[in-house]
Amino acid sequence: MKRFSIPLQGAQMLFVAFGALVLMPLLTGLDTSVALFTAGIGTLLFQLVTKRQVPIFLASSFAFIAPILYGVQTWGIPATMGGLMVSGLIYVLLGLTVKIRGVGFIHQLLPPVVVGPVIMIIGLGLAPMAVNMALGKTGDGSVQLINSTTALIISLASLSTTILVATFAKGVARLMPILAGIIVGYSLSLFFNVVDFTPVQQAAWLSMPNFVAPEFHWQAILFMIPVAIAPAVEHIGDILAISNVTGKDYIKKPGLHRTLAGDGIATIAASAFGGPPNTTYSEVTGAITLTKSFDPRIMTWTAITAITLAFVGKLGALLQTIPVPVMGGIMCLLFGSIAAVGLNTLIKNQVDLSEPRNLSIVAVTLVFGIGGMAFGIGSFSLTGISLCGIIAILMNMILPKTDKSHQVEH
Repeated sequence: MKRFSIPLQGAQMLFVAFGALVLMPLLTGLDTSVALFTAGIGTLLFQLVTKRQVPIFLASSFAFIAPILYGVQTWGIPATMGGLMVSGLIYVLLGLTVKIRGVGFIHQLLPPVVVGPVIMIIGLGLAPMAVNMALGKTGDGSVQLINSTTALIISLASLSTTILVATFAKGVARLMPILAGIIVGYSLSLFFNVVDFTPVQQAAWLSMPNFVAPEFHWQAILFMIPVAIAPAVEHIGDILAISNVTGKDYIKKPGLHRTLAGDGIATIAASAFGGPPNTTYSEVTGAITLTKSFDPRIMTWTAITAITLAFVGKLGALLQTIPVPVMGGIMCLLFGSIAAVGLNTLIKNQVDLSEPRNLSIVAVTLVFGIGGMAFGIGSFSLTGISLCGIIAILMNMILPKTDKSHQVEH
């Protein structure tokens, strides 16, 4: 029986991560089967780089939703994948820099006053899309896909379920609010007869995921590079979290340079196949905390399960049938939560917004991000998270630090 316990635990961990893993590609128009495949491949590569010492699972990163939506619309999926591949390379270079200069370098380049507002923009910038989809429209609000009253009932049910499970559920169930929201929303959608099963009927049981090879377009690359800032900082937080859970210092062994490089290589591999960038999943860390299953081999089996499911054509087709309001309802909470994480970064690190320097960085970053500011030179244009990230870093480097702001950062 013991021989089968690790593979079974691995499959259970995928169940915890499943809702978030598939939601990201569903929102961005990428293939869910490819996302499952690249989450598995990415996790295995991460384990290879970190010598299978860290019990962590990597899958679709929500930080890249807005940039991918913009990239796919502007340059197409292959060029967007090329940009994402280079942003994965930035992770690897960050890992190399950490090895040479130590962890302090990241805190100097990306202090809380920079990271906080950039993370807030990731969530707040997507708020209109969440509301549009909750009302049964396309993400941009141009087309009404489902009757608005019906859509509102479905989306509010999905949202309420997600909140209730996250707040009141016990044990492992508490770690699956997104999955619970999808199940309830989908059940209501069936009741209202707004689910089209044609894709499932047409799909084969076994089929190859719809892999997309990357193309390299300099505008897409320059647009994607700054987006790596927030997930890199999130990665450090997740590694600290899993270190606290297991009682081992993964920052020292295998080392933050290895975990960052592993995350970067996983993202490079994901974009090579046409999948979303990978990031460490805190849902799985939560499940590890509850189950006390610290064996990294469990994550190997989680990865193998994800890769296996990627070739089940009917599953990929079924995921594509999830109606827009189901996702819209969950996104209202999800994107707000991302913004709250950014706000918490400022609060937790006691960033003093009465300081003109700090206030200027946060204020300009938020208004540029929410207002849709764009800087263009010829055919090149910077907008959204990319622009906000660069502006925040430059302002932090240029504006003189007072003794007070030095104390806050250290």
